[in-house]
Amino acid sequence: MKVRGRVWLGLWLLLFLAVAIAIVARQRAALATAAELNRLRERRLTLEAKQAEFEGRIREASSRKVLVPKAEARLGLRLPSDSRNTNLTLPATPADSGS
Repeated sequence: MKVRGRVWLGLWLLLFLAVAIAIVARQRAALATAAELNRLRERRLTLEAKQAEFEGRIREASSRKVLVPKAEARLGLRLPSDSRNTNLTLPATPADSGS
């Protein structure tokens, strides 16, 4: 049995249709992935901004201008005058011989 021209044309059209469907499906998947990537980038930028804000708040809360008044009020501590500060020095130690 010999395959006629119309059958070949139909097979080629089916092959073309299958390839076209595969290409469209792949492009849809790529667009969905690109949209997800953009969403994740925006989320990362938002989280980095929040992190910078929190780090700034931590730096401010641990600064002397905030901690000293709290230590004085809650714990009764006070800053010593400069004459009451004592600098301690450690005796010099010989350098390791590399052993």
